Amino acid sequence: MLAGKTALVTGSTSGIGLGIAKALARQGANIVLNGFGDAEGPKAEVAALGVKVGYHGADMSKPADIEAMMAYAAATFGRVDILVNNAGIQHVARVEDFPVDRWDAVIAINLSSAFHTSRLALPAMRAANWGRIINVASVHGLVGSAEKSAYVAAKHGIVGLTKVTALETATTGVTCNAICPGWVLTPLVQKQVDAKAAAQGLTNEAATRQLLGEKEPSMQFTTPEELGELAAFFCSPAGNNVRGVAWNMDGGWTAQ
Repeated sequence: MLAGKTALVTGSTSGIGLGIAKALARQGANIVLNGFGDAEGPKAEVAALGVKVGYHGADMSKPADIEAMMAYAAATFGRVDILVNNAGIQHVARVEDFPVDRWDAVIAINLSSAFHTSRLALPAMRAANWGRIINVASVHGLVGSAEKSAYVAAKHGIVGLTKVTALETATTGVTCNAICPGWVLTPLVQKQVDAKAAAQGLTNEAATRQLLGEKEPSMQFTTPEELGELAAFFCSPAGNNVRGVAWNMDGGWTAQ
């Protein structure tokens, strides 16, 4: 379905980003990975699906790094057909205690980076009259949670950016949509479960139930694979007129 296309996925060396990259690779898209930590393992996982793989270690808080990454993708693969803005960080504190440098970092990586990648990807997408921008927001792009001011503000901003980008490309073959996951079992979330279990003397299973029970009626995690399949749907012909949505995959979290 996506043979000959190139997808750039930010924050894709693990978790949701890697899940989305692999789903798009299974559809035939070449992949540009980005992220910190080990890149060789994820590159090998994606390459095993029979596509070409590139990697750029851009720091998503730095516009100059983002420009270098987009230039690398264009030079290596021709252009970015599918842009998945997934890079994100979290910091938890009350508003009055929130460190200013942490606020700036969360906004830069979770929100501003998507603006920079989008502005750089759109000209080639418009010229080809085909493109997909998929912004990985969060259920926190739709609702709030205490002590997550920067994250919630950034994710609400991503939903707004998605709508505006969709409107500006509405008469073209370029679409922009957001995915809003609830709890996803990534290495990061597993650490939260482990910490909860250790702090309260719970089994891992009981800590998981407690975490999900607070917010997610389905009592089950969304998987990176499921999010990847939704991204693949947005890229399919069936997604041609899906524009500007914030599609929650949250086990009923926002239905409450």
